[in-house]
Amino acid sequence: MILIQRRLVLLSLLAVPLGARAQADEWQTVVAPDLRFRLEMPAPAAKSTADEKEKGHAGVRVAWESRRGEQIFDFDYVDYEPGWFSSRDSKVMAKELGRGEAEKAFPTPKYKYLRDEPITLQGWDGYALDIEGDAGAGVMMRTYIVKDRLLRLLVTVSDEASKAAANRFLDSLKLAETKP
Repeated sequence: MILIQRRLVLLSLLAVPLGARAQADEWQTVVAPDLRFRLEMPAPAAKSTADEKEKGHAGVRVAWESRRGEQIFDFDYVDYEPGWFSSRDSKVMAKELGRGEAEKAFPTPKYKYLRDEPITLQGWDGYALDIEGDAGAGVMMRTYIVKDRLLRLLVTVSDEASKAAANRFLDSLKLAETKP
């Protein structure tokens, strides 16, 4: 529930245009404690954990958040019980988890869904959802299921410079293994 509330707060930024500020281009690499992924985020990225236990969770949710001016970069992952995803259709699960509360919070008559489609990363199923609000402000989200781990990325955008930084962040996720 905390995760949903946190994401809704981040998503609510669509309603407010983001200001662009000059920012040093300092990025850092975030590596999973178990070395199963790495990605780049603007420095400094703050790590946090949450003991929220939703159905199927096998561990705590681990997250990193950073800001570049008013732009927000958010990444989190959580491990699920063995077989939680691997016993289900991961394409369907990725869509359900990727869209989540977004379609309720951001109805299509008011918000434009620029990208709303299944994707893959190194053979693993995922979902891309890019939403645009007033004045071009928006949010880009990616959700991936890797074995029984759920990985999510979310970044806010407001202009071409912030979109370039968002794409750098989203495209930087690399997994330690490809799907057989």
